[in-house]
Amino acid sequence: MKPSKSFKLALNILRHSKVRSWLTIIGIVIGVASVVAIMSIGAGMQISLESSLGGLGADIITVSPGASRTMGGFRAFSEGPSGTSATSSSEAKNLTIKDIQALKSVDNVDIVTGTVSGRGEVYYLAETTTVSVTGVDPVAWNEITTSTLSSGRFLGAGDYNMVLAGSRLAIRTFKQPLSVNRVITIEGVSFKIAGILNESGSMMGGGSDSGIIMPIEAARAVLSDVGTGEFDSIIVKVKDSNLVEQTMSDIDARLMLTRHVTNKTKDYSVTSSVAMQETISSTLESVTLFLAAIAAVSLLVGAVGIANTMFTTVLERTKQIGIMKAIGAKNRDIMMIFMMNSALVGLVGGVIGLVIGSAASLFVALPMMGGRGMGAENVVTPQLLGFTLGIAVGIGVVAGLIPAYRASKLKPVDALRYE
Repeated sequence: MKPSKSFKLALNILRHSKVRSWLTIIGIVIGVASVVAIMSIGAGMQISLESSLGGLGADIITVSPGASRTMGGFRAFSEGPSGTSATSSSEAKNLTIKDIQALKSVDNVDIVTGTVSGRGEVYYLAETTTVSVTGVDPVAWNEITTSTLSSGRFLGAGDYNMVLAGSRLAIRTFKQPLSVNRVITIEGVSFKIAGILNESGSMMGGGSDSGIIMPIEAARAVLSDVGTGEFDSIIVKVKDSNLVEQTMSDIDARLMLTRHVTNKTKDYSVTSSVAMQETISSTLESVTLFLAAIAAVSLLVGAVGIANTMFTTVLERTKQIGIMKAIGAKNRDIMMIFMMNSALVGLVGGVIGLVIGSAASLFVALPMMGGRGMGAENVVTPQLLGFTLGIAVGIGVVAGLIPAYRASKLKPVDALRYE
């Protein structure tokens, strides 16, 4: 029997058992849709994560006060106003100019600068809001930052009463958008806007787009909780980004020596965007695969449904099988018909599942996009679609294998006598 004829007979079987076939197909649809949605959202979160952390700069190392407290296998991923990773330690700010001086002599270190940060009340055209304020050394910050300007200029060495505004703060916070040379009041002190930063999820490499960047001395004057000789973080730019891990070890060793601490009494943390990205990416990938595995259980349920449907179909068409064998159909012809029928069930369910899964991933991603969250993208690749569809068809074939084999082994006489 020609394959085309076998396909027509298999399609005819599918068409004449609509209710049972569609109930079986729904099981495949649910499994495929779940896997596609979870995998595509997971891939989108990976890309968003890489883009967000990419703004930190591969050559940037951050020293923060307080020993790191790991959460869920990695340092708590929350960004402080200065773009440094927020620590879960409750210890006071304890980084000083002595630490900065000590780090300048570490091998592979190019630039070392301290930052201070806090929350400040901003007044603009009769509107008031509270935003994050970061104080930086303008000269060093211009060399380190990966941020770009949408308008205006960066801060200069003599800009005491000049600030930079994050894109989201400038555009979305006030009814009247902020612009270059506009005057805003921060904690009762007037400042002029020197520039507006592009939205990139990064200020000092990774902070909020809703904050203010100002000279460090001005920040010390307007922020009440900032000490004279203290820093919230120390930012280190290395000469060779390939040696970041080694440089982190050298920085850690130097600070332990100068601060007279041990691993048990260490009161600071050394982090880098590269290490953070690798750790979070690995964790995110594991979670995505775990969720996809749970969703794949639906495919196994669908396989059981296909097998059940095929057994029932074989029983219903026992006499037809006997007639086909009596007029010359071979065992492989009978087996091919029922194998194609089960494969069609998997194919139809897979195609519908791909459409629903892709739409579901986009539907979930859109609300996140409004918040510029880490999962603001969904990535539905041809490889994912092809792999999932292949799995669906494969499950159909495997599930129909035993019923098809039993159908092919029926003896014509026994089949014709079947009631």
